[in-house]
Amino acid sequence: MPTITSTAAAIPEVLHAQQEDQVVTTGALPVWKGYQKIAFRIAFIFFVAISIPNNAEWYKHVLNIDWTRLHYRDLYDIARFGSGINFFGNTIFGSPLYGYANWIITLLVAIAGGLLWTFIDSRRQQPAQEYNNLYYWLRVIVRYRAGIGIIGFGFTKLLPVQMPFPSLGLLNTNFGDFSAQKIYWLIIGIVPWYQVFAGIVEVAAGTLLFFRKTTTLGAALLVGALGDIVYVNFAYDGGVHVYSSYFVLLGAFLLVQDTPKLYSLLIQQRVTVPVYYFPVFKKWLQHTRAGLKAGVIILFLGVFYYLQLVNYWYDPYKQPSTAGVRTLRGNYRVTEFRINNQVLPYNPLDSVRWQHVTFEKWTTLTYRVNRPTFIDVSNGGGDPMRDINRTFELTGTGGGQRVFHYYADTIDQVLYLQDKFKPVPDRRNRVAGVGGDQNYRLNNGLADAKAGAQQDRTEQPFIPASAWAHIGDENHMIDKRAWTTRRDREFATPPKNEKRKKMILHYETTDGSHVVLNGIDENKDSVHIVLDRIDRPYRITRSTLDAGKY
Repeated sequence: MPTITSTAAAIPEVLHAQQEDQVVTTGALPVWKGYQKIAFRIAFIFFVAISIPNNAEWYKHVLNIDWTRLHYRDLYDIARFGSGINFFGNTIFGSPLYGYANWIITLLVAIAGGLLWTFIDSRRQQPAQEYNNLYYWLRVIVRYRAGIGIIGFGFTKLLPVQMPFPSLGLLNTNFGDFSAQKIYWLIIGIVPWYQVFAGIVEVAAGTLLFFRKTTTLGAALLVGALGDIVYVNFAYDGGVHVYSSYFVLLGAFLLVQDTPKLYSLLIQQRVTVPVYYFPVFKKWLQHTRAGLKAGVIILFLGVFYYLQLVNYWYDPYKQPSTAGVRTLRGNYRVTEFRINNQVLPYNPLDSVRWQHVTFEKWTTLTYRVNRPTFIDVSNGGGDPMRDINRTFELTGTGGGQRVFHYYADTIDQVLYLQDKFKPVPDRRNRVAGVGGDQNYRLNNGLADAKAGAQQDRTEQPFIPASAWAHIGDENHMIDKRAWTTRRDREFATPPKNEKRKKMILHYETTDGSHVVLNGIDENKDSVHIVLDRIDRPYRITRSTLDAGKY
């Protein structure tokens, strides 16, 4: 884009506009060359297209927000949305460009539109001021899109919930049983103050982008911080390289105008005066502009921060929010294991006997068995309100690790457990050691789900009404400050396609040091399990930045 630099001997005076229809610049108005106009037309169409939501669900979500009982995800989903022209899906160009297809399609459409725009402009004389106005507004659109989006991204790090501290089950897992992405997420999770630092950088970058005079610094921070995330996600086979690349692209566009000036100042060591163009608005437009800016800053820096803080305290982004049975929490050794009245002695190679049992401080039971299990290679899921769908404890983890969510009837001392892994026919779930078209496509799991759905129509409810009376309403098992309309809506909707492995276990204990479990396992076999609590020292210590109240 056109830029002007000046030396100390020829620094132009600042033009002061007195009339409403005038414009304000520092220095002389830039002269647009022919090739710059063509590039701008293409860039204008492309960046506008990737800066606005491209699906009806986003607009439906905005219209249905209850602004009196906001959840942090309400604002997060405003800030994070799909964009660009996505008529052909994200896989049209194959796996090397998976996720970037809509960018390519959008660029092709922008090129065609830019050339058509050039043809139309050739029939008339378009004044340079029109291009200056359009360039100003394009930068405004990109600045606010990048600023709002990266602030939403940054708050989940500033109040560290995006990459949680490892659960006990994860701490007990062999390093070689983690996927590459999981290793990276756990590396960040064990140093939450570094996660906070990354969040500060991202929120600072977004804040600086709200102001024209600090755009360059904000864009530089954005490109630096998100460029690192892009590299890390490629290196560790992560899942957010497309979204982080998106912010690098927006930041790079905002830096284009200042790159020649920075080169002149820092490399050539010349006296350099920035040259900027911005319209002078009528008074009512000035007030409207100031009001909108103030509203955006209050909403996405003030209100958003408070909602994220409430989420950090009472309903953490990815880890379950409901407290587990206090007396059961900890690591256990399986002292005795019987199945159908048959004793199975300890054998690390046994494919049935449980090993390394853990009750988390929330409603999760974890154990290990020596048999292959499906691996969910997603990033753990933070959108669902139900604890059973928050899966960071099992994603990216193999080695026979089994993770069950439970509802606890503490009156009758019964645990109603369901497998947190759910067969889903997409690319996230794979069998350990099997990839591509040979990953079974979850045929076994989906077949079980279909057969189970038929069977469930004739079975009694998994959790009887009398037990629910003791268990209570999961939606309201957290602090009232975290009760939101979004949460109410999800809990009011019955789960769909929720065929899962289930167990019902009665527990007996006094202080939790010795626990006896009796009941029916996931295969409807009777089990008798004796657990003795053990102290497992870890080389890492838990930080004071510990999300959730349990």
